Amino acid sequence: MRVVLLSFLFVSSLLPKALAFTNADLIEGFNGVVFGSEYNALPLSQIYVRKWTKPVRVFVEPGGSIRQRDQISRFLKSLPKRIENLRLTEVSRRSDANFFVFPVRRRDYSDTIRKKVYRNPNAVVRGRCVVRVRYSRRGIQQSQAVIVTDEGQFLFQRCMTEEILQGLGPLNDDPTLRHSIFNDRSKFSRFQTYDRIILNALYDTRIQAGMSLNATSHILPAVIRDTVRRLGKR
Repeated sequence: MRVVLLSFLFVSSLLPKALAFTNADLIEGFNGVVFGSEYNALPLSQIYVRKWTKPVRVFVEPGGSIRQRDQISRFLKSLPKRIENLRLTEVSRRSDANFFVFPVRRRDYSDTIRKKVYRNPNAVVRGRCVVRVRYSRRGIQQSQAVIVTDEGQFLFQRCMTEEILQGLGPLNDDPTLRHSIFNDRSKFSRFQTYDRIILNALYDTRIQAGMSLNATSHILPAVIRDTVRRLGKR
């Protein structure tokens, strides 16, 4: 079964010597953003790990300023260096892509979502930014992120960071995660240490697409521990 899930936004490579959170906090955060669902009430049978199992090829659609497009490209280029085992490249042809980024003005936001993301003129438009993800137990097949460009640098930066990262698998927002950008109440706009650990844990080879919460619970403490240790050595 293929599922489509949406996530919306409303509102240094080195780890610090003393983290402001524990491994238990990271396990809780991982379970919240990886298995949760912000807007879709999924049945238990559909709650499983969502991640890319094949190379991610990102195409940035026309839109935004030269500076903003350069910022998106730099962020995309940084991700394989910051998330181990993630195979991601930006491509120059739409036909080669499986992840699409739409930099748009607010006035074009609704039309872009209805015409290019949903392809449904009656689709409900929510949030200030959005990512749509199509996936199955074999992994993510396609992601589409819509990023608003004309409502200030903070919103653009936050939209770019959160929606692209969520298009890699951690699709939920959790208001209890005070160290995470995956929390619409937080004031973060950049890739946080907390979230970097979660993304690296998600792309650890021991965590496989389609695994249940129960299946990951037996290995997640070791994965988190090893991830923190590994990133701390860089």
